[in-house]
Amino acid sequence: MPAEIEYTNLSGISGPLIFVDGINGVGYGDIVEIRDASGVLRIGQTLEVDEQRAVVQVFEGTSGLSVQGTRVTFVGRALEIPVDREMLGRVFDGLGRPIDGAPQVITDKMMNVNGLPINPWSREYPRDFIQTGISAIDGMNTLIRGQKLPIFSGSGMPHNRIAAQIARQAKILSAGEEFTVIFAAMGVKFDVARFFIDSLEESGVLTHSAIFLSLADSPSIERLVTPRSALTLAEYLAFEENMHVLVILTDMTNYCEALRELSSSRGEIPSRKGYPGYLYSDLASVYERAGRLKGGKGSITQVPILTMPSDDISHPVPDLTGYITEGQIVLERDLFNKGIYPPIAGLPSLSRLMKDGIGEGRTRKDHGQVAAQLFASYAKVKRIRALAAIVGEEELSGLDKIYLKFGTAFEEVYLSQAYEENRSIEQTLDIGWRMLSLLPRDELYRIAREDIQRYYMPQKEEDK
Repeated sequence: MPAEIEYTNLSGISGPLIFVDGINGVGYGDIVEIRDASGVLRIGQTLEVDEQRAVVQVFEGTSGLSVQGTRVTFVGRALEIPVDREMLGRVFDGLGRPIDGAPQVITDKMMNVNGLPINPWSREYPRDFIQTGISAIDGMNTLIRGQKLPIFSGSGMPHNRIAAQIARQAKILSAGEEFTVIFAAMGVKFDVARFFIDSLEESGVLTHSAIFLSLADSPSIERLVTPRSALTLAEYLAFEENMHVLVILTDMTNYCEALRELSSSRGEIPSRKGYPGYLYSDLASVYERAGRLKGGKGSITQVPILTMPSDDISHPVPDLTGYITEGQIVLERDLFNKGIYPPIAGLPSLSRLMKDGIGEGRTRKDHGQVAAQLFASYAKVKRIRALAAIVGEEELSGLDKIYLKFGTAFEEVYLSQAYEENRSIEQTLDIGWRMLSLLPRDELYRIAREDIQRYYMPQKEEDK
């Protein structure tokens, strides 16, 4: 059979899908060229194939297409995008096409956007620290090279600013190793996209970064390809150019909404909240494209960002994301309402790989102990605040009141920092010790005695 055959026998159009009958030799995931009656070309991808029919998703949407007059050609290969180091400093759409006014990157290297499966035996365990400059992350929920660490947010909270700040400030502390950021945004408004571009451009980070944008007015089906296009470039830079790549994906909830829309168009039986039953495996196909390879120098680290409908952390998208990834950074509505930026929750947030990427030789010897003590002390603050809400603060013991003072300082000094403030890990740990020094020495039961003697800063009488 020839590699390409043109079909004109469409049996139907539904949403972003077209149905082609009488097909032969068509493969799942094949790229499809669709031409309308006037000859305008659109690109699609085969979603489903049986003996006689193929279901094709059209990336540019089906507006203006009709059953009669539409010609469909199955190209016989999966969707590929060009990849090259020259793509750094550029802005692309979700399919990897330039939208910054500059010409297409000239390269003979093309890669499948679905990626290549990584043998689990070939994976290297993530261990090296990435500094984001944000104390709530670096000090207590440390990001490790090769990790998947999502940010769970809610409507109206500053997840976009946090994402831009991480993209602008993130770096590795090892000298002589190349580090780059790839930013993928799905279903965002134009002003949000402009904010990301301007933020990276003004800081000079854009020159060694790449941005993939699928705007809110773009066909929703393009959102499903956008993170895969970004990760394809990341894989090339990490595993062939030996670079360390941080991939920021926002908003994964928009991605899942597009997946639900596509599933509905296909007439599939819905699962929780109307999402398809394969939502877990589909998210895993994106998230698992992070990591390091044995014997390789490069790495891919992911920071997916998703908004939780009604701040519901049990919603299917954050729920399943939490099963696949190695922790989560949770933004708290109460902190946001207090004016704390970034409003990163002290207790629900967690980095499961943190313990293996910090300590002597990586960050600082006391890092793990300081983080554990801050967690424990802040948890006690939460319990005391709940008690004070019942019996009144005047009924609390003297030690409880000291903890309340610590809790306020922890939120306003340690968690809170300016959008332009970039703290080193040493600064973060020193601020942590300032907070712990508000407590009596015998309350620091998670810290070694020699570290208390070295770092504890007794309060002056007038500061008590």
